[in-house]
Amino acid sequence: MGTYTRILYQIVFQTKHWEPTLTKLNRDRLFAFISGILMKKKCFVIQVGGYNNHIHIITNVHPTIAVSQLVKDIKLSTNNFIKTESLFPSFRGWNEGFGAFTYSIDAIEPLKYYVRNQELHHKTESSREEYLRQLKEFHIEFNEKYI
Repeated sequence: MGTYTRILYQIVFQTKHWEPTLTKLNRDRLFAFISGILMKKKCFVIQVGGYNNHIHIITNVHPTIAVSQLVKDIKLSTNNFIKTESLFPSFRGWNEGFGAFTYSIDAIEPLKYYVRNQELHHKTESSREEYLRQLKEFHIEFNEKYI
């Protein structure tokens, strides 16, 4: 018997100190690189995007992979890629931790739209406000000093 899963994740992580170092110019290269990492790990990539200080990943994680290990691998690989390719000269790394939120499969299209339109979205809500809202919506207890 095989293993079959369909767990839709939105994974979110930020630049160190939420610094706006992910300039628009090279973001698409970073998003494509992250998509490549996900595909190599047999994850089904739905959407990768973000803004100047954070990343959103919409994916189905392969059942043999722990989400925490996946995020760790993405952060290590992208950190090296950003520095090697000089994508974002002011980039100093990623914040510790991440958010991972699950959704019903019916949420795919709204999530894709939301991630594709981060630039527009952040004209009305800061990245930090967005992240805090998500944590609250999912009833996740947190200490604000670690955000």
